[in-house]
Amino acid sequence: MRHTLSKRDHESRTSLCPTLDLKPTSPASEKGTTHAMSYLPSLPDARLLDVFRDFPDAARPLLDFHEALMRGPSPLSVADRELIAAYVSALNSCGYCHGVHRVTAAEFGLDGDLLSRLVEDPWSDGVDERLGVLLSYVAKVTTAPSRLIAADADEVYAAGWPEPALRDAVAITALFNCMNRLVDGLGITASPDYLAMSGARLHSTGYAGLKDLL
Repeated sequence: MRHTLSKRDHESRTSLCPTLDLKPTSPASEKGTTHAMSYLPSLPDARLLDVFRDFPDAARPLLDFHEALMRGPSPLSVADRELIAAYVSALNSCGYCHGVHRVTAAEFGLDGDLLSRLVEDPWSDGVDERLGVLLSYVAKVTTAPSRLIAADADEVYAAGWPEPALRDAVAITALFNCMNRLVDGLGITASPDYLAMSGARLHSTGYAGLKDLL
């Protein structure tokens, strides 16, 4: 059965999905420099993989969790899961994580134009309503978690998603809220070329491949 929304429902949900203003991948232009440095004096040119290599004992189980959640069995496709990662990162204006996972989602077959529309508004024309319902829940988990109520979850189920899909979507949302804070809190930046390379690498090797690089 097709899940339909009233105008009031649409307006309520889009209020939780503000117009996004992604930060530039590198804040160098704001600082008047030609190169942005991380906030770690010992790793001034750090990318996320460099940080993982610096504390591998913590990074290895974190990457195991990524691999299980993002590549393991799930009612959500891998493309859907990478989309959620990119979408959460966009909501948080984390240009690094958004740039990487946007590329990975596209590598797994998600149309780039569709992704752009979803990031701007999960209820834009041409977007599957089931996906819009799920992303609206993801947006609320990210931007207003204390306002979640059972009825929000019920709408996800009414749209046709099974319970494991909600569980996985929430876990991915929580994971990438964490990753966005880690990246931005350490001042990690990268060029668009590096983000494209990283996204393609995730497509080909998964998160287990990153663990092998530690």
